[in-house]
Amino acid sequence: MAKVRKLLALAAGLNTIIFVGEMLGGAEGHSTSLIMDGVHNFSDELALVCLFLAYLLPVTMSRNFQRLANALNSIGLISISVFLIWQSVNNIIHPVPTIGYIPLIAGLLAAIANWGVARILYSIKDRNAAIRLTYIHIVGDVYVSLAPVVAGLLVLLTGKYIFDPIIAILVGVWLIWATIKEIAHSHDELIWPEHVADQ
Repeated sequence: MAKVRKLLALAAGLNTIIFVGEMLGGAEGHSTSLIMDGVHNFSDELALVCLFLAYLLPVTMSRNFQRLANALNSIGLISISVFLIWQSVNNIIHPVPTIGYIPLIAGLLAAIANWGVARILYSIKDRNAAIRLTYIHIVGDVYVSLAPVVAGLLVLLTGKYIFDPIIAILVGVWLIWATIKEIAHSHDELIWPEHVADQ
């Protein structure tokens, strides 16, 4: 139990650095793709905090926090992705100048940091469906964080800002599809977590 709590706290701390950096970088560089990835990581952050509390509090409350973590990593993520896709479409219609090197560098650092979070969670990913869902999302984040890198590179090479919102839309569609797939696969466990391991 103590090991699980320690690893979840460590993962949450590292993930905080990721989403704060991406949100600040996205705002500074006018990069929707970087903001999309930052919001995705913020969803994971809330889930990690809830999971940490689930292993800290009594069993009854822990189950509620697991359900909240699952909701934040599923319904919340889908809703946020839909909103950001809409925002990206708006940025295609009304282009916003993107500073290409910011999403390139920030996305690369985020991918490395996400890999670190995934490594932290690997040894406890089979504890329950809530941790497994969070782990799967963070593994996906390693690759999704490379999307702003591609967007920034294309903007730098071509001078066309449209690449950033287009890639943000692709990331958003992927997030929605991956989340719905996991919900369908683990529906019963996610809604009714019967056990918090070793409590």
